[in-house]
Order: sequence, then structure tokens, then C-alpha cells
Amino acid sequence: MKLLRVKANHFKNCSDEFEIDFVARSKKTSEDKEYELQEIADELYVHNTIAVVGKNASGKTTAVELLDACFSILGDFRLEAKSYSFDNVELLMDFYHDKYIYRYETTLKNSDSIGTKAIFTNQKIQRKLYYKSHIKEIYNEKGFSEVIVSGELPEDTSDIFFILKKKATRAVYFDSFGKGIDTYRLLFATLKDFNISTNILSKVITIFDENISDLIKLDDHNYKMSFCGQEKIVSDKELLYQLSSGTTKGMLLYVLVVASLQNGFDLVVDEIENHFHKTLVENMISLYKDKTVNKHKATLIFTTHYCELLDLFNRRDNIYIARADIKVNLVNMYSNYKIRTELLKNRQFYNNVFQTAVNYDELMSLKKELKK
Repeated sequence: MKLLRVKANHFKNCSDEFEIDFVARSKKTSEDKEYELQEIADELYVHNTIAVVGKNASGKTTAVELLDACFSILGDFRLEAKSYSFDNVELLMDFYHDKYIYRYETTLKNSDSIGTKAIFTNQKIQRKLYYKSHIKEIYNEKGFSEVIVSGELPEDTSDIFFILKKKATRAVYFDSFGKGIDTYRLLFATLKDFNISTNILSKVITIFDENISDLIKLDDHNYKMSFCGQEKIVSDKELLYQLSSGTTKGMLLYVLVVASLQNGFDLVVDEIENHFHKTLVENMISLYKDKTVNKHKATLIFTTHYCELLDLFNRRDNIYIARADIKVNLVNMYSNYKIRTELLKNRQFYNNVFQTAVNYDELMSLKKELKK
């Protein structure tokens, strides 16, 4: 199963027909096919990395939260315990599964006044066989036929269950807030759930802090740490105090990267550069572009303020620009802007080609106020 496209109405403060497309649209060179794209069916290529960029409060987080919601439905067939309302959200998801293109549509409702769960209403599932000769019309209504599902489900369970049948991790969402002392518990739970070796953990830890050679879980709140060649027992609270926020967050994120690459699920990261050196982020992106490492067609989806990272991409159709006026809008760099491919993307951002620059006049206004 691979998610191809998402369209939404009434999701948080998004504009209507809010859309994110994973399918490669522009010309595909042999170099792109080697480093930028992954073929999930004959001539059906999706991106191995997708970036959402924009200035503060532009809606980048909103975009990846929408993807998180969609992946929750595709993986767990439910949507619950989110920080936003589901009420009246209209969703359309196109995904590829077992030779077919599926289209799933639903209108969500809150299960109660506090909206802890989503109720699925007006559900409709269609499908059509995928043919490479029809790649340009992949989303065209022509050829779709309705899938009649047999059986009844609880109202908080999606009919996608009848198509995918088994729960699975389709993606993991890593937000920008951090998990505090829960980070270490989640770290070792990830190692166990995805059968990741402790050798991998040791290598990940030394990336962020070369003084630490090993970390072993003793129980839910205590750990044995090898620090500068000496072993000591520390609690999770002591770990949080002793380690930098970048080390704590980085250990979990990089282990999730390993799990994503080894198991083929997508990884959605909000503010990928938060607490990290630029080189670490560049390395993370390079892992998803390397087919000898990314053997199971995982995709890295991230938001960022580091527009320099975009120059790691040869393509433009995997870059979305978030802008917020009254509503959040998402525009594709390839589809919506005519810029020469040989120009550095970060230079275009600094030249405010995409209307993403920080307001200089407001900065100067603050400076003048401070001088008084």
C-alpha cells in the first residue's frame, strides 16, 4: 500500500480542496529514478522525500498533521486522540494497493463534545486497475467503479478495513515538541516493536554524543549508561537533565529512521532541523535517497525552515510551499512557479520568489522600539 494523494475540506484552518500529491509529475531523468524517486508499480513513481517549507505560522505543521490523520486511518482504521477537531472534515485519499488505484472518501464527525474519536460517515470506496498507459489520468474519474463492502463495522472504524484488512504501521509522525522523559521509554519500545538491534542503538547514540557508548534499559524509569568508559545507573529524569535536548530527541528520531527504512513505512517529521546540526539532517535525507539503504520504498516527509536543504533535491515537484492568509494554502513549486531548474532553490527563497521571507519592515519596527 502506498498513499498517492490527499485532498481535504474543512481541516483545521486549511483552504478548501487542500491537496498533497506524492506522485512524481515532472520529467523523470535516469538520475531522478536512481536517487529521487521510487517505482511502486510499472512507471508509477512517487517521491522518496517530500518537503514542506514556509515561514512561521504559514501552516507547515497543519499540512503534516493532515497526513498524520490519513496515515492513522490507513494504518489503524481509526482516528483518535488528536489535538484538533474532526467535525465536518471531508477527506479524499487515493492510494495504490495490489495492482489497483483506490479512492476513499468520507466525512468525519466528532464522536462527542470533546472530539476524542472520529466517526466515519458518507464513506465511499472506488477502485480501478492501474495501467502504465493511463499514468497521466491516474486521478481521472474514468475507470473507477464502486467497491461494495460486506459487513458492518463500529462507526469509529473506517471501511478501509475491508480493503487492507490488517492493522499496520503506514507512517510514524514525529512532532516538534519532544516527549520529555517519555522519549527513552518510546526509544526502547521502538527497538522492541521493530526488532532493531542494540548495535544500531549504540551507533545512533555516538552520532549525537561520542562520550556515551551504550544505554541499556533496566526498567520503565532506570537505565545503565556507559559514559566516558564508566558505567552508571541513571533515572529517566537524570538522563533528561544530563543529555542535551538534541541528543535526547535525536536518538529517538534516528531510531525511527532506521525502523522506517527497514520496514518500509513513511516517516513524517515536523521541523526536521529542530535541535539538529544541518549535517545530521542532510545525512537523514541522503539515507532515503540511497536505494541500497532504502530497500523497502519508505518516504521521508518533513517541514523545515532550512531552505538550503532544498538544494539537495534535483526535483521541484516534491517541494510544497505553505502560506497563510485567512486560510492555509499549499502550493507546489513545480506546478505553480516557473523557475529555472539550474538556479539554487535557497536563493529563490532569499529573493522572496515564493513570498516566504520574514517581514523586514516589522523587524526594523521592533528595532526602533527597542532603541527608545
